[in-house]
Formats: sequence, structure tokens, C-alpha cells
Amino acid sequence: MRRRFFVDRFESDSVVLRGETAEHLGRVLRAEPGQLYELSDGERVWLAKIENVAVAKRGDSRIDFSLVEQIPATSPRLKTELLLSIVKFDRFEWCLEKATELGATTIVPLAAARTEKPLVAAAEKRHDRWEKIVLESAQQSRRLRPPDLRQASSPERAFSDSLADLKILLSENQYTPSIRKVLGAVSNVTSVSLAIGPEGGWTETEVTAAQKAKFLKASLGENILRTETAVISALAVLLFALDD
Repeated sequence: MRRRFFVDRFESDSVVLRGETAEHLGRVLRAEPGQLYELSDGERVWLAKIENVAVAKRGDSRIDFSLVEQIPATSPRLKTELLLSIVKFDRFEWCLEKATELGATTIVPLAAARTEKPLVAAAEKRHDRWEKIVLESAQQSRRLRPPDLRQASSPERAFSDSLADLKILLSENQYTPSIRKVLGAVSNVTSVSLAIGPEGGWTETEVTAAQKAKFLKASLGENILRTETAVISALAVLLFALDD
């Protein structure tokens, strides 16, 4: 299966790939003229042939492509917004990668009340790294475009800003309805917002803000799951239940 890479825009019959992606393609994958790759600008996908490879010792590398034929590509029917509380960065970044693979269209890091304060303070400096993680994961999983990764937000603001058809707040409370029951009561849903809390869970203030914004509490079962387990489990359930 051909590899896919993202480009800024297509010209009439050609495109140039620059920067780290060109460096990786030219130096690591040893790209050569004549090879075929898939390129996406976020709206269209083209099969493209390498015409020239210029791997620079200093400065930007570049790879020139000619466009061969357009490949059918569609956006996912289900739009999934992931409101993800910041946890230790190695685990959080793993969540970003897997959420991208599972089709999240928007990811909003949350500085929740119980998020460790040093993590919140360092989040802004990590944003460029996080952008790179979701970009590379989107290319690997052959998506049309990477997810929209937002700047860190408070849960209260993220809850009130959400415009999804269905809004779900994952909860560890033993009396919370199962996500299966919540999803079984809805129909004609094309967008979902999924909020996942930090270690220690949501505060009462955050739960109240979520409910005010029309979020429905849901549980993934009796066991207490790590954040990364909850991300994979919940997104997989949403895809199974709601995506054609």
C-alpha cells in the first residue's frame, strides 16, 4: 500500500514537498524519481510521481512531484471531538496518536482542575510537538487530513464551546448509565463530543458545567480505566455504533 503525505496545496499539474517530511522521504525512505506516492492537501488526494529529489545538507530539502491522477477521497461522516484532559506527556502523546488513527476530527487538550499543574504550565511549549505527532499519525493511517489540534482549554470553556449533536462525559460514578445505553437512545447523530477526565476524575464543578452544556454522563464499565485505555475504548465504541 502506498504511503500518503500531506502538502500545502496543489499547483495545476505539480506539487513540491519541503521541510522535515521531504527530509524523511528523501533520506530515510530513500525516495527516487519515478516512485509513486499519495499526496493530500486536506481536500483532495492525488497519486503523484517523483520527478526530482534534492536532499540538502543544510537548509530545506525538497521533492518535486508531477500529478498522475486524482484518487477518490471522502471526509468521515461522523465528526468526533475529543476533549482530553492532559496527563503525563508520554501517555498523553500516545493518546493523540491513537485518537488520530481512530478518526478524531478535533482534539482539545483540557487543563482540568485535577491535572498536575506542571503539566498545564508546560503544555503550550509542547504544542508544536503534538502537532507533529497528529500529522505523522494521520499520514500513517492514510487520513484525508489531520485532526484540528486546539490549544489547551479549561473544561468549562470547552464544554460550552462544543456544538456537537451528541455530547458525552465519561464518568467513573457507579450509578452512571453505560455508554451502550446512552448511544442506544440516540439517532441521526453526525457529530459527537467526548470528554475524558484526568487522573482523579472530574470535580463536581466540572460535572455541573458539563451538564449545563448538555453533556450526558456515560460509563465504560465497572473497571477504572487509564486515560489511554478510555480513549481507545470510547472512540472504538463510537465508530462501531454511529459511523456507517
